[in-house]
Amino acid sequence: MWLLVGLGNPGSKYSKTRHNIGFRVIDQFSETHKIPMEEKDSYMIGRGTVDGQDVVLLKPLTFMNRSGQAVRKALRKFNKLSDKLGDVLIVVQDDLDIDTGTVKIRKEGTSGGHKGIESVIQETGTRNFVRIKVGIGRDKSVPTDEYVLAQFRPSEKNQIKDAIINAADAALAVVREGTDKAMNKYNRTIQAGRPGR
Repeated sequence: MWLLVGLGNPGSKYSKTRHNIGFRVIDQFSETHKIPMEEKDSYMIGRGTVDGQDVVLLKPLTFMNRSGQAVRKALRKFNKLSDKLGDVLIVVQDDLDIDTGTVKIRKEGTSGGHKGIESVIQETGTRNFVRIKVGIGRDKSVPTDEYVLAQFRPSEKNQIKDAIINAADAALAVVREGTDKAMNKYNRTIQAGRPGR
């Protein structure tokens, strides 16, 4: 079983912000693979089968800096909470240090200052889980907290639309082919646009 988590903040106020790209990728995956989502406890959750693999989709409703609480609850629910989550947990996040629209896969690592990832590490007790990073770029003229909670500019909309599809496809590649093969395929993509299949 794979637990695919998208990070974001609940509520319509945040739905189209840069910080909510993880939620939008989960919505894309849910729609593409016809996995319905429902609200339970502190998260939105959906369960389905994709290419013979059990996949659970999760959108924490605890706000970004407490995302790990919902992740921990879901892992416990499915008896998957351990210090080795590399073959169980995929987390989709926004990333300020990657160009807008670029998608990258990483096996493990630090939070890089991302409060949602930091919460997941703290609550699970491990850095050993797959991250799918969607670049949102930076604007040095705008404070970081303000920038991540702002909507994308009109000029970025097409890039982000492609990035959401690419990130959902990258998650599928991890599930279907394993992390190493998925990384080889997606980490060569420099800018938004569909990688070769």
